[in-house]
Amino acid sequence: MPLTLNSTAPLPLSVVIVARNEAANLPRCLASVQGWTAEIVVALNATTDASAEIAAAHGARVVTLTWQGFRDTKNAALALAAQPWALCLDADEEVSPPLRSAITAFFARADLGAFAGARFPRKVWFIDRWIMHGDWYPDLSLRLVRVDRSRWGGDEFVHEKMACTGPVATLAGDLHHYSFPTLASHVAKINPFADLFMRQQEVRGTRFSLGATVVRPGWRFVRAYILRRGFLDGFPGLYIAWATAFGAFVRYSRLYENQHRKLPPASVAADQ
Repeated sequence: MPLTLNSTAPLPLSVVIVARNEAANLPRCLASVQGWTAEIVVALNATTDASAEIAAAHGARVVTLTWQGFRDTKNAALALAAQPWALCLDADEEVSPPLRSAITAFFARADLGAFAGARFPRKVWFIDRWIMHGDWYPDLSLRLVRVDRSRWGGDEFVHEKMACTGPVATLAGDLHHYSFPTLASHVAKINPFADLFMRQQEVRGTRFSLGATVVRPGWRFVRAYILRRGFLDGFPGLYIAWATAFGAFVRYSRLYENQHRKLPPASVAADQ
């Protein structure tokens, strides 16, 4: 039954968070959903910091899960939800007040039962501003789902994506994302993502392509900076477009290395 907008009862919603050593981010994330949702589940894996204590202090149910990759670990966490609806968050995300209002209004809709989920924009804070253009925005994210009609799909290693059986609504209000506290933290992600890309391509049997290695990075820059108006985000927009293109170049170059790498010839001294 839909709720009324003036209802003070918590929404029939489980917040599900998968985290590892996120003590710095969890307080902000948990505070943004505490008090108006029926349940918060924090699924921790190989955590050595104070994440469990922080989650418990915010009223969350803390569960330990074995890491099975992004997709499968998130599905295991989703299965822990006790409520009919789940809001799936990362520890470095935060529900903004406008998004909270939009979610509350969504649950008050008379046709709520017709929907399997809802998506909304995700907005990143980077260096000195909210990024409002380019490849990073609006980044519509399907995170509010009916548990019995939804599942994380996509690749086993990277780019997991929520899939729902049924109509999906689009809500106003941004999900705030504090993914890169420094520029260096963004640079540090290039190689880990290249590693995941390599595993993905090995499973698919993909061969190196010089054309893709040259064209894809160039296209990523043009799309992000010009077609999607990344230039309106000032220097951070320029950096994001260049870094995105460079990240793509590194990934495809790693594919070349993996398929062509050879040991160096024996040294001259060894032959004497």
